[in-house]
Amino acid sequence: MILRSLLLFAVVVQLVFASPFASSYRKDVRPLVIWHGLGDSHSSAGMLEFAELIKSVHPGIFIHAVRVEESIEADQRAGWFGNVEEQIVKVSEQLASIKELEGGFDAIGFSQGGQFLRAYVEIYNEPPVHNLITFGSQHMGISDIPGCKPGDILCRLAANAARAGVYTSWAQTHLVQAQYFRDHKNLDLYLATNHFLPTINNEVPSILKNNTYKANLVSLSNLVLVAFSEDQTVVPKESSWFGSFAPPDENVEEGTIIPLKEQPLYVEDWIGVRTLDESGRLGLEICEGRHMALSRACWEPLVTTYAGGSLRAENTLVVQS
Repeated sequence: MILRSLLLFAVVVQLVFASPFASSYRKDVRPLVIWHGLGDSHSSAGMLEFAELIKSVHPGIFIHAVRVEESIEADQRAGWFGNVEEQIVKVSEQLASIKELEGGFDAIGFSQGGQFLRAYVEIYNEPPVHNLITFGSQHMGISDIPGCKPGDILCRLAANAARAGVYTSWAQTHLVQAQYFRDHKNLDLYLATNHFLPTINNEVPSILKNNTYKANLVSLSNLVLVAFSEDQTVVPKESSWFGSFAPPDENVEEGTIIPLKEQPLYVEDWIGVRTLDESGRLGLEICEGRHMALSRACWEPLVTTYAGGSLRAENTLVVQS
């Protein structure tokens, strides 16, 4: 009987978090959207716990966890297998359908969820994002497929498939990690075959820059990029700040990092990161530890500052006479 009650309580807790309409919230506090990382799901224990921690900082805040798929198992699998562009279309429709978000929201992206939220801002941004925080996100892609934890079958399947041909047509439409794999040793192949990351970074030489991407990103109140000091999952870890490995060159040592402010993306302001920086709206933060080892000392100051703002004042209509 006790076990049945505990199981029922766990189900109820998941339903409350899964449905944005199931619990009371404060209408004058700007809502928050969270997109989980690779291997996670919209209603995992970790996501539920983090949502409750945020509510302890901002009581009454409305929180929506992005769900690419409804079931926990399918949503977790979608982090490994699927077409990223199609997933972002689906999520944009999902966010537009939630009444509580129609006035805009703040957003937090974990790992790949951060770059996917940035893509949402650049491509759609309706309803609009005010502050975007990304933790350990691969904004300049990854140059290596990370290892898998023992027993993680989905990870092993995806990793083996990626290593078999990361730039094949199949991989670029079915393997999520392949769609942000940036081979610094073969940038021409990357630019020619990868359809997701070069597009949202406006880095395809033969295509005119998409000014909408820049205008939408510049519309953010703040973009906060968080890197992890001992990150060995995101390679290079500087990708979280738009850093990347330098291409092979006899005058450049292997493993040299091109930092954000030396990237053409920044220098020529392809997507608006430089504009955000020069207007004081770009934050570069470091969390101590491994990838996604989120301590409260790391996330709480950021969530306190960039989430839970007043929605009422921003939604006041001012009519010009």
